[in-house]
Amino acid sequence: MNFLTAILNGLSAGGTYAMIALGYTMVYGIAKMLNFAHGDVIMVGGYAMFVTLLLCKLPILALAVAIVFCVLLGILIERVAYKPLRGASSLAVLITAIGVSYLLQSLAQLIFGSAPRSMSALQINGMISVGSMKIAVSTLITLAITIVIMIALSLFIKYSKTGRAMVAVSEDKGAALLMGINVNKIIAITFAIGSALAAVAGYLMLAKSPSLSNTLGAMPGIKAFTAAVIGGIGSIPGAMLGGILLGVVESISNSIPAIAPYTDAVEFSILIVILLVKPSGILGKMRREKV
Repeated sequence: MNFLTAILNGLSAGGTYAMIALGYTMVYGIAKMLNFAHGDVIMVGGYAMFVTLLLCKLPILALAVAIVFCVLLGILIERVAYKPLRGASSLAVLITAIGVSYLLQSLAQLIFGSAPRSMSALQINGMISVGSMKIAVSTLITLAITIVIMIALSLFIKYSKTGRAMVAVSEDKGAALLMGINVNKIIAITFAIGSALAAVAGYLMLAKSPSLSNTLGAMPGIKAFTAAVIGGIGSIPGAMLGGILLGVVESISNSIPAIAPYTDAVEFSILIVILLVKPSGILGKMRREKV
């Protein structure tokens, strides 16, 4: 694998991490909580696609069903598990999030079993030659979808009424409430957007590696959370930057035989170094607590 191919593969993986990281960072930025069940929403979306493909061999329809199902699941999780804990301690919310994560994994195992399921209907094959370099079609599609989604989300946050309300809630919930913003609605919309992005990320992951199990979203979820922290948790541009950075580092590490077995260690070491140098992350801002 030449260096340029490794970079392109890294951008592809990084785009997927960035989409998942956006779910973490948006929820944290607005609701000030870490939704550690977010990675498992990817897995649920994968099974929604699996069931849809059994009934109808249309990958696009499977993706649409997964997005709708994940959006509804995200809203349900927020209403049932997190909304009652708005005034609770951070530890209580964290334990609840971990509990929801294991609940989703266990339910998936009970319903579908623990054996991996083949998702070959979603697999995108083929290579494109550019000079002496060969690029996987799945990589190009992932990059294209990622760029479109990132631009659309940035425009939505910056110019739409709901997006500006999200920014207001993230800055100060009390002030936003006094301005007539429905904080509960904004938080629910945030969970819905994050869950929809998780479904798309699951589709892109299965298109490259078509094996589905109840732990599909576990490691990508952890890495995406790492990306969000590296970029600056609560910062949307930071989530994008952190995801791309992590994906490129992962791809380059995997392309070097001597380093490949230690790729995960390299990624988490970068997290430690960045937090030592800049605890708030690359684009994160230190916030002073009001007394």
